[in-house]
Amino acid sequence: MTETRYDVRLHVNGTVHDVQVPARRLLSDALRHDVGLTGTHVGCEHGVCGACTVLMDGRPVRSCLVLAVSAVDAEITTVEGLADADGSLGPVQQAFKECHGLQCGFCTPGFLTTITAGLEENPSPTPEEAREMVAGNLCRCTGYQNIVASVLRAAELRGGDA
Repeated sequence: MTETRYDVRLHVNGTVHDVQVPARRLLSDALRHDVGLTGTHVGCEHGVCGACTVLMDGRPVRSCLVLAVSAVDAEITTVEGLADADGSLGPVQQAFKECHGLQCGFCTPGFLTTITAGLEENPSPTPEEAREMVAGNLCRCTGYQNIVASVLRAAELRGGDA
């Protein structure tokens, strides 16, 4: 017996992707396997680690907890969509590079999208607010000091007061 597939139109990083997915296909899997954007990482598959975080209509969501069929008509931004229009690093990406905010890089896409949304809400965070901003994302390699420094540097690069 073959599984029924559904036509789904996903708006990802400013591009429309028409895909056919099973009803229970996770957004993370649709992005990776159907759209071909592998920057969204899947760590725990339970929404705990934050590695799969993408922006849906500007808000961070765990893509391992969202069904692709429920993302129709939403504007989805993945880590690949955070670069500047000319292809250069966006401010959060640049800050991670400057401040050594990554180690192995597995959790980095989730941090980058989470911080991007967090800085939209709070463009000039204090160090404690920066820690709170990333509290839902797990990193096994760093002590979070460089990640917090990256948040503050990204705020500077974006024109905040941090």
